Amino acid sequence: MKTAFLYTEKFFAYDYGASHPLKIERLQLTYDLCKAYGLFSLPDTALIEARPASDSEILRFHTPEYVDVLKRASSGQITGDYSYGLGPGDNPVFSGLWEWSQYHTGASLQCAELVSEGKARIAFNIAGGLHHAGARQASGFCYINDPVLAIYHFVDKGKRVMYLDIDAHHGDGVQWAFYEDPRVLTVSFHQDGRTLFPGTGDLSEMGRGEGLGYAVNIPMLPGTDDHVFWEGFNSVLPVLMELFSPDVIVSQLGVDTFLDDPLAALEFTTNGFCRVITYLTDQGIPWVALGGGGYNPANVARAWTLAWTIMNGADLPDDLPESMVKPLSALGLRGEKLRDNEHQSPWQEESRLRMKKCLEYLETKIFPKIK
Repeated sequence: MKTAFLYTEKFFAYDYGASHPLKIERLQLTYDLCKAYGLFSLPDTALIEARPASDSEILRFHTPEYVDVLKRASSGQITGDYSYGLGPGDNPVFSGLWEWSQYHTGASLQCAELVSEGKARIAFNIAGGLHHAGARQASGFCYINDPVLAIYHFVDKGKRVMYLDIDAHHGDGVQWAFYEDPRVLTVSFHQDGRTLFPGTGDLSEMGRGEGLGYAVNIPMLPGTDDHVFWEGFNSVLPVLMELFSPDVIVSQLGVDTFLDDPLAALEFTTNGFCRVITYLTDQGIPWVALGGGGYNPANVARAWTLAWTIMNGADLPDDLPESMVKPLSALGLRGEKLRDNEHQSPWQEESRLRMKKCLEYLETKIFPKIK
């Protein structure tokens, strides 16, 4: 087995609510599109049934009090608790929220197990990447922080982990969990926190104590497109890879960065996203790939299908399977193509100047501190 795709129909027993932007059906759409292209029949791949995480696994990071609150909320015993971030809005209380959290987290832990045991070089959990949750706090649609728990799986085995987050929203929950830990290098490309939730991810957030220099943030201006993003990515990642020399990569592959996502203001397309996936695939380093944000479900399905394609060294025609055009169109697709056209933002020069300033800061303040 070279690659593993984690999935279960049990994801769809749970629902944040009809008006909530996080649509669980985007996972079904991704699976269906991959299946329509025959991507689960490729050589050296495995489609693996996701399992729920155990209480003890979740308690590696989250507090017992918080876990108890989630269980009571899930079973209808409480309707919300703002001291733990629960209630109407971003983090609603719904039937089964604890079980949903167990499943998306269990799948991420399975990815970590498969990779650490050498059973797969790349393992992909599209339901994972819920990167905002704190140890005792729900935040930003996230109740349990599965990236943190996957990283702990490797750290507990003495591995050096690079966490790469390309979601439009800063990967704050993961950064703070390892802010003083030089065994984990957190790298987040995101829309500037002064313009988007969660309001963090400034260049000056560099880590603390022994972890100083091991938190890397690249806050991009609204309107940043593939071209400027890739210039920054290609200037930062190779240097960090050489300086830190990770044993494993854990990545959050949110696609709320895309041009027509309703919750953010970046202007990426499948083109820039695929360049990142190709780069990570080519490194040959064990890799746990997690999903993340993305609030146009058709974008999510196309991007993560392309990611799985690249991870497996395959190629696909740009024409979508006929059976998928109608379902994708109903959930936000314009046109009938798998890939986006090239796009250049009218704000390219402004965003390029910001990226240049970020790179100058990293070169002088961050890179010299990484060992």
